[in-house]
Amino acid sequence: MRVAAIDCGTNSIRLLVADLTANTLVDVVREMTIVRLGQGVDRTGRLAPEAIERTRVALAGYAAQIRELGAERVRMVATSASRDASNADEFRAMVVSTLGAAPEVITGDEEARLSFDGAVRGLSDAESPYLVVDIGGGSTEFVLGTDGVDAARSVDVGCVRLTERHLRSDPPTPSEIEATERDVVAAINLARETVPVEKARTLVGLAGSVTTVTALALGLTEYDPGAIHHARISRDQVAEVTSRLLGQTREQRSAYPVMHPGRVDVIGAGALVLRVIMDEVGADSVVASEHDILDGIAWSLA
Repeated sequence: MRVAAIDCGTNSIRLLVADLTANTLVDVVREMTIVRLGQGVDRTGRLAPEAIERTRVALAGYAAQIRELGAERVRMVATSASRDASNADEFRAMVVSTLGAAPEVITGDEEARLSFDGAVRGLSDAESPYLVVDIGGGSTEFVLGTDGVDAARSVDVGCVRLTERHLRSDPPTPSEIEATERDVVAAINLARETVPVEKARTLVGLAGSVTTVTALALGLTEYDPGAIHHARISRDQVAEVTSRLLGQTREQRSAYPVMHPGRVDVIGAGALVLRVIMDEVGADSVVASEHDILDGIAWSLA
């Protein structure tokens, strides 16, 4: 069966068209577009008209591909920015008119479960239980489990939200970095109320911040999903990359060949979230996964 999954987050919108069998998912198309839907949401509580329009343009292109490729089932999930916005109805109406189907504005817990399902399939050589952390633009999901989800919690720290809230200088100042760290530690402590992170044997990191940090730690000269997927990097490597990124201007970050232009301004915050998580949970390493909520959405259609 051919299915189409769309994940619309705070920073990006992504499409996966895949062929599913009982036990396999084979990519037909996998795309990502930076639309920054969550622009200003942390401050205003509303989706900006220009952000909705950027998302509409990207979604129209995805809808055309879905029709052309003949997907039998389609599911679009919208996450943190859409949950937080007071004008989410405007976003919903745009999606219905563009895609022909309504978006599902899911809870943080459901986001966490889909992310876990997408991430751990095929992760056979890592020790369980797994702690899956999905560092998004507006929120970060913590999910603990082995064959399924044992505990999950979504907290409101993400690379876009924290950049807009604290990391306004270029490069960020020490006081801005300290304020960001305090927010991340507070969020981790909130997650601990639900998720016993100390039980984890393997930390698995998802989404663009983690995969970009991994690419930089590996010294890749181009973004290579095959090299990044299931690569394991140490806490020291994450700390080095984070320190480097936070000490650089946006122009300097943009020179990295693995850096997507839409991540240049927020990658420092994303890397910092990962580094603080590793420090707080005592993880010596993190396994990066290119498979995440998008894959979980596709599997949910089986």
